[in-house]
Amino acid sequence: MEIRRRKHWGWGFEDQQPSTAELSAWAPGLAHLGIALGEVEAPVGLEQLELAPPRVLVPPALAEICASDDHERASHALGKSYADVVRGFRGRFEHPPDFVARPREEAELARVLEWCSDQRVAAIPYGGGSSVVGGVTAEVAPSYNGAISIDLGSLDRVLEVDAVSRAARIQGGALGPGLEAQLATHGLTLRHFPQSFEFSTLGGWIATRAAGHFATVWTHIEDLVESVRAITPAGAWASRRLPGSGAGVSPDRMLAGSEGTLGVITEAWLRVQPRPSHRRSAGVHFHTFLGGAECVRAISQSGLNPANCRLLDAGEARITMAGDGARALLVLGFESTDHPVDSQMARALEICAEHGGVVPERGERSGADAVSSWRQAFLAAPFVRDAFVAMGVLSETFETAITWERLPGFHERVSAAAQEAVRAACGAAGQVLCRFTHVYPDGAAPYFTVLAGARRGEEIEQWAAIKQVVSDVILAEGGTITHHHAVGRDHRPWYDRQRPEPFAEALRGAKAAVDPRGIMNPGVLIDPLP
Repeated sequence: MEIRRRKHWGWGFEDQQPSTAELSAWAPGLAHLGIALGEVEAPVGLEQLELAPPRVLVPPALAEICASDDHERASHALGKSYADVVRGFRGRFEHPPDFVARPREEAELARVLEWCSDQRVAAIPYGGGSSVVGGVTAEVAPSYNGAISIDLGSLDRVLEVDAVSRAARIQGGALGPGLEAQLATHGLTLRHFPQSFEFSTLGGWIATRAAGHFATVWTHIEDLVESVRAITPAGAWASRRLPGSGAGVSPDRMLAGSEGTLGVITEAWLRVQPRPSHRRSAGVHFHTFLGGAECVRAISQSGLNPANCRLLDAGEARITMAGDGARALLVLGFESTDHPVDSQMARALEICAEHGGVVPERGERSGADAVSSWRQAFLAAPFVRDAFVAMGVLSETFETAITWERLPGFHERVSAAAQEAVRAACGAAGQVLCRFTHVYPDGAAPYFTVLAGARRGEEIEQWAAIKQVVSDVILAEGGTITHHHAVGRDHRPWYDRQRPEPFAEALRGAKAAVDPRGIMNPGVLIDPLP
């Protein structure tokens, strides 16, 4: 039976990659971006790759669950950041894993980690490979004898459902669609839908503290966790399943955000719920982004807790075909498994009106149409970026979080610094756009998009120059280097500056206890003790 394979260099499956002729035909439809598109190029084919030879070979005892062919090594060599996609598109796989291990059970995973410890080989948990911060790249120090990628795709089942407590025990390698399909047979949902949903796993969500599509209340995956189980080089790490506990430092919270440095997450108990039966959505226009932000603050502090509360600036609304580029757009939504949400929506729209928000009249592009256009663009964005690389467009994002009282100045200074950095690296035609992805009573998570013309062959250097400037400004202005994209290798320099040094020492000690040889995803989060 023919198995549908993932692309070795970008987002999605091999049969989802448009031809150069198809991309050329699409180009006129992208005129609203305001960026000159270059001649469409084709990616370097798998058969053209020249990967570095493996430094270590698959051990005979693990041969049944390991592979070292070019597709396995290339498709596990990079994440999905703009720089990763450019490297893959150009055939630049500089740090491929020596082989890929696909354990089918915890005992096999434990054997893989034992071999890695004995042989001084780095072990890189792969998840779904959707990292945009260098979290899955097998780039390790020369002191390691090699590096392998560990793919938990075979551990993808919903093992148990507790309908009384509304919880489910799910394996760490379950991808979003498969996880939801299994829960749906019980009439349940996890209600966690990150943009990478189709190609990311439960274990990856927990390891990176992923945030879902919903904008308030349960936004991060750890809000849904009851307990977590991981396999470490020192043995199993499993917490007791509880609705809450004050028993010291939480073992679940230590694994949430550990990014593969403390072990491999194999399963977790998660809070689930019935699929929502009541929904309402609306699009609301504001004259300015910051005017809309004041409204969003009022809604977030009202206790209404909308499921969606995404504020898009005028440019973001335009490029997603959700607006005309003259006004900011608030994508507002409510849902419930138990009761109608009309009263919540009515009150939220009253708050919008109090802050100058306008719901489009009949005859204009309706609010529902704007919401639908934005949602389609949101889901398609990872696929579109692959096409942008082929067309010579630099398309990347950075995100952060800041408290409300600092937001106006923060937004102004970060936007200005980013725009100047784009102008210096790419010329005058670049754009810097902004939206809120998540909001809290005490602050928001601004998410910036950069679109600009790229110089073929210099794309990575162009983005690195922009990234350096905006990351420095974000930290200087009091924001976080990442709200939900994780740290990985790309954010590590700024994470080192953001975290308290005594905490860093404590984290090194914890890593030494569960990973004595320092093999687990070295270079991410923390350096192993000597």
